[in-house]
Amino acid sequence: MLTAAGLVKRYGEVRALDGFDLHVEAGEITGLIGHNGAGKTTFVEVVTRLVKPDAGELTIYGTDALRGPRSAQKLVGACPQEIALYPTATVRDNLQLFGALTGLRRSVRHEAIRQLAAELMLENVLDRPVALISGGQQRRTQVASAMIGNPPLLLLDEPTAGADPQTRAALLRSVRARAEAGAAVIYTTHYLPELTDLVATLAVIRRGRVVARGEQSSLLSGLPSTVRLRFGAAGPAQLPPEMAGRAVREQDEWRLTSMDPPADLAALVVAGCSPTFVDVDRPDLDNLFETLGALPAGAEDQAEEKAVPASTGPSATPRKAALSSRPDTSTARTARAEAREANDAG
Repeated sequence: MLTAAGLVKRYGEVRALDGFDLHVEAGEITGLIGHNGAGKTTFVEVVTRLVKPDAGELTIYGTDALRGPRSAQKLVGACPQEIALYPTATVRDNLQLFGALTGLRRSVRHEAIRQLAAELMLENVLDRPVALISGGQQRRTQVASAMIGNPPLLLLDEPTAGADPQTRAALLRSVRARAEAGAAVIYTTHYLPELTDLVATLAVIRRGRVVARGEQSSLLSGLPSTVRLRFGAAGPAQLPPEMAGRAVREQDEWRLTSMDPPADLAALVVAGCSPTFVDVDRPDLDNLFETLGALPAGAEDQAEEKAVPASTGPSATPRKAALSSRPDTSTARTARAEAREANDAG
């Protein structure tokens, strides 16, 4: 569904993307994880043609997404980090507009909006201005704007940022449903348990490159577990020599770093050191992120600042400058006019 090869994007001396490679199949949910400034959002902006890369190739559904016709963008549904909706237009009018932009005919849009409203719990707010609904409802509306028309590729950039548990659950259900129907989903988040819930494959991003790619289980299998051990009053003064370099004693408890906990426990019993208490802490996605994705202390903020073009400043980046989140009458008039045109289209 999507293949990126050797993507490079420079901002002055900083390479936001530095040989970025990624392949995502239809029906696959891929979680992009990495520190702030690692290149996740820049990649999303390249795919949506908000940013032009300096080098590399990108194909979507067999189409050259960088040099091909812009009609190929109808294959992509994108949800940005920030709310990018017309705030003084209604939820329905916003979805009418986004539906028309994907090429849906009016009769089809009505049914698509009805289905999305039911799926994302927006039925009671369809005719309310976006500015007057809750943050969770705005977030669900933003995701609905990406999903309308059932695009075969979904780009969801921090879709649950600031979301309440009800909103998060609804959005994750919708994402799973789209993947089960055959859509390829690229999902960026700092809330790593969501990727476990979605059974997502992972792409760990560091300094503009994918440094690890695969199933969660295979990536985690290369990380050690932490085994907590207690031996009672007559416990050993030290562990067997083959374990001593991997163990730390804290009062009456030992902490052992182990790639194979069952084998280490068996070796302890053979050595006559039978523990009275054992607790195995298996590695999780947080451990994977710390091992593969994290920058040295203090480098994260610096990377994020340098990735913004100095000539424009943060507020002028495409995804932030696209729409204001503050209601104003000119935006309302534009939204109503475009919604009327969308309603008459087809």
